[in-house]
Amino acid sequence: MAANRPSEVTANWWRDAAIYQIYVRSFADGDGDGTGDLAGVRARLPYLVELGVDALWFTPWYLSPLADGGYDVADYRAIDPAFGTLAEAEKLIAEARELGIRTIIDIVPNHVSDQHAWFRAALEAGSGSPERDLFHFRKGRGPDGATPPNDWVSEFGGTPWTRLDDGEWYLHLFATQQPDLNWAHPAVRQEHEEVLRFWFERGVSGVRIDSAALLAKDPALPDFVEGSDPHPFVDRDELHDIYRSWRAIADEYGGVFVGEVWLPDTERFARYLRPDELHTAFNFNFLACPWDAALLRTAIDDTLAEHASVGAPATWVLCNHDVTRTVTRYGRTETGFDFAAKTFGTPTDLALGTRRARAAALLSLALPGAAYLYQGEELGLPEVDIPLDRIQDPMHFRKGGADPGRDGCRVPLPWSAQGPYAGFGATAEPWLPQPADWSSYAADLQSDDPDSMLTLYREALRLRRGEPGFGTAGEPGIRRLTWLDAAPGVLSFTRTDGLVCVVNLAAEAAELPGHSAVLLASGPLDEAGGLPQDTAVWLRA
Repeated sequence: MAANRPSEVTANWWRDAAIYQIYVRSFADGDGDGTGDLAGVRARLPYLVELGVDALWFTPWYLSPLADGGYDVADYRAIDPAFGTLAEAEKLIAEARELGIRTIIDIVPNHVSDQHAWFRAALEAGSGSPERDLFHFRKGRGPDGATPPNDWVSEFGGTPWTRLDDGEWYLHLFATQQPDLNWAHPAVRQEHEEVLRFWFERGVSGVRIDSAALLAKDPALPDFVEGSDPHPFVDRDELHDIYRSWRAIADEYGGVFVGEVWLPDTERFARYLRPDELHTAFNFNFLACPWDAALLRTAIDDTLAEHASVGAPATWVLCNHDVTRTVTRYGRTETGFDFAAKTFGTPTDLALGTRRARAAALLSLALPGAAYLYQGEELGLPEVDIPLDRIQDPMHFRKGGADPGRDGCRVPLPWSAQGPYAGFGATAEPWLPQPADWSSYAADLQSDDPDSMLTLYREALRLRRGEPGFGTAGEPGIRRLTWLDAAPGVLSFTRTDGLVCVVNLAAEAAELPGHSAVLLASGPLDEAGGLPQDTAVWLRA
């Protein structure tokens, strides 16, 4: 069983935690109906303990019509029956904590489901009613009101406005089934504060905030003007007062926040991480960065600098439930990630992508701060081409079928090489189809293979937890890294206590700096002791 961290740093566990993201629907099926559930997660807690993670981040498990994979929430105080019950969630939180694993839940404050009680009441109440003030209802433009109220574009493509039979339009920055809340209304703020308390009182340790920079809107809902400052619905100053009130609640319970904040302006990004706002935010600059030494070094330096300015720890992540899986992305000609560039049929070299993903794992886990690991990355799972008639992601449909959507990284996990549906637990076909070779990635096969991706992650997480030089939790500040001189295309840096990480992205083998021991390598060193291309190593100097 994984050891607990020293008691003196328990309060700061989040500063250097290894956090595992669970997409419940695809993790493990406990009742055999083809959908992952909380029973499946509870049964796999020993696996997660052996893997060596500190916390689990659950994507939404609430009551939902699943129009957008659970990010259309109908009731924040109820678990969707497909996943289990509130009592099961409470048991899962408690059982995980007994094993030394904390729980982080997802909150989706920008919008709710069109099946939420508030929105149903707004539809029934009609134009001009107080119920509609909780959302953004407007008359259309033009003599008959048939033109949307403004020219904004949905995050999923197309207009973010839908017209009702009574002639009014409502705003939804995402899918039609996800009406945006009006955060200028005090009832919206009060409800979310009560929801935070509801879950903190049930033992969760943290909250991940979906689309954290989109909540506040310009009350006039004006047309978008390129370069306008402030933006009508992104990163508005009103947000910071909301998150200050949330932080006060989290501090009462010892809870932490991680925000999903996509912003190109590093100074604006850092404002969300001031000491009285969010504890952490996702680092998308690093996630989206191509497999290029100079660009990765710049991303790392920029990340550390912007976080240091507010005393916050960085986060490092290679993939999540919205992003093309790492081994597939790194095996392509274009190795960066951009939502706008996603297309069908992009060729990939999985062997190359896997070598790079193994090296990237050691790079990301060696950096100062918290690390996030998306389920299945530890198995080296590739992105799956979902048959057109099985795609469920609304992003695909909202973009006219040009975008393959995000289902390819959400395929149910393979647990057993011999079990039906690769041991996912289903006796019925899983909600997304698994490829024919999926069982070759099964956790039980990899568990006994010293060269597998799973073994690499287990050993890396064991070392990361056991070596004080990787830690940041016991410090008031942030333990930075120090770059070492290295050949072009090679990243080489030290942490503390003599720990060194070297990653070779160059075409030729790289010479290693002086060292007393090789702690872990993502692949074999060459016969002369050099570091081959697309390989990483941890050394003791």
